[in-house]
This record gives sequence, structure tokens and C-alpha cells, in this order.
Amino acid sequence: MSKTLILNSRQIEQKINRMSYEIYENNYGEKEVVLAGIAPNGYALAQRIGKVLEEISPLKVKLVKLVVDKKDPYDAKVKASTEVKNTDDKTIVVVDDVLNSGKTMMYGVKHFMGSPVKRIATAVLVDRDHTRYPIKADFAGISLSTTLKEHVSVELEPAGKEAVYLL
Repeated sequence: MSKTLILNSRQIEQKINRMSYEIYENNYGEKEVVLAGIAPNGYALAQRIGKVLEEISPLKVKLVKLVVDKKDPYDAKVKASTEVKNTDDKTIVVVDDVLNSGKTMMYGVKHFMGSPVKRIATAVLVDRDHTRYPIKADFAGISLSTTLKEHVSVELEPAGKEAVYLL
């Protein structure tokens, strides 16, 4: 199987910085933003975005880890590291590593739909643009045109060895 490097560690860092600035610009005037990362890679990405946001802005960042059963999202309940009521009247950015069909992101967003949030946005490192669900990336590191047979692999660990590959 051939493996093509799409983003190296430095490029990933640049994308995270740019996405962080965009999130800040779109939430200027807010006191707090909730970054809800879909585990495992979406949460790791949310942590890194949160760190940059705290460096570049006065925003208070609250991290929430979402666990979505990607094999059976219909019957399995989304698990979150905080109660939904703790996100009332806040701006939420649901974060994942890759947006492919949109199913995982949709279930991540759906988790917050029962509470009175101020706004929900989405952020992904790689937007493959193959969505089958009515969801889009509000903040994307890179948009990548791929075939349905290709796979995108995001490796966010170990530090300094991060990479995005097209398989």
C-alpha cells in the first residue's frame, strides 16, 4: 500500500495556528469557548488548538472529550467528559481530525442539540469533502480532494513526528 505524505509536523502546526486564529476571530468578544474534541485524534487536536487560543487571546478555553462509537453511532450514546448543562449559553466548537462522510461529526454535534448553546461550529484538520450528512467544516486546516477508496491517516503523536498521510 502506498503512503503519500500530505502534511508534515511543521505544516500541521501552521494549520493548527491558522485555525486557532480563525476560531478567535469568529468568537471575538466572547469570554469562553468550549472545544469538544472527538476522541482520540479530535480531542488531541482540540487540546492543541486550545493551547494556541490561550496564548493568542483572552478567551477561556474549556475542553470536552467526546467518545463516539464510530461503528455503531445510532445505538450507542455519545459519552462526554462534562455534563451538557455545563455548556449552556456557550459557543461550542466540535473538533475532529478528518471530516469524511460527516457521520461522526454529526453525532458529536447532536450531543449538544438538547441544550441552549449560543452557537455550534465545527473544526477539522482535513476536510475530504465527501459528506453524506448536512454538515460542513467551519474551520479546516486543509481541504483535500480524494477518491472514496483512499484513506487519510492523521498521526498526532509523538510530538515532532506528526503527519497526515494519504493511503
